[in-house]
Amino acid sequence: MKKFVLTLASAAAFVAAPAFAQTAPSANPQAVAATKAMLDAMEIRKNMVVMYSDMQKSLPAMMRQQTGAMIEADTTLNAAQKKDAMAKFEAKLPGLAQAIGKIFSDPALIDEMIDEMVPLYANNYTVDEIKQLTAFYQSPVGRKMMTLMPKLAGESMAIGQRIMNPRIGKLMQDVMQEVQKP
Repeated sequence: MKKFVLTLASAAAFVAAPAFAQTAPSANPQAVAATKAMLDAMEIRKNMVVMYSDMQKSLPAMMRQQTGAMIEADTTLNAAQKKDAMAKFEAKLPGLAQAIGKIFSDPALIDEMIDEMVPLYANNYTVDEIKQLTAFYQSPVGRKMMTLMPKLAGESMAIGQRIMNPRIGKLMQDVMQEVQKP
């Protein structure tokens, strides 16, 4: 059960990571207005809806895989206990997925994300640079990039998981064995 809580906490930290970012200093009002126009050109709201939907769909499998790896790596559990722990997790997963779905489908989430993104861009680009970016995102190749971005991000995430999971799983297994030594 501790492992389940750890997995849940990890997922929550992943989802809430932007909340830990420092609040940016207030930006130039012209840069803020230009950034909002750029984000509109990027169709950021629409793309975030797609991204969150994709994340919502893939999160249960990710959590199942991570939890399964953690349970399998737990040397204090015998085969029957591991099977029982996984069954308990599986029983809780639909409710967990539903709760995460509510978070991802909350329109206020996107509003908050955009509100936090505006000063990020406005404080790191000049007004002229933001206008150039806006022109790019309004161009055919910029539109194509934004259309493909959710797909590319999802596939990139899958590549990252495929490459990182064995390494992290091995590391977690090593740590668990070290922690459990007398």
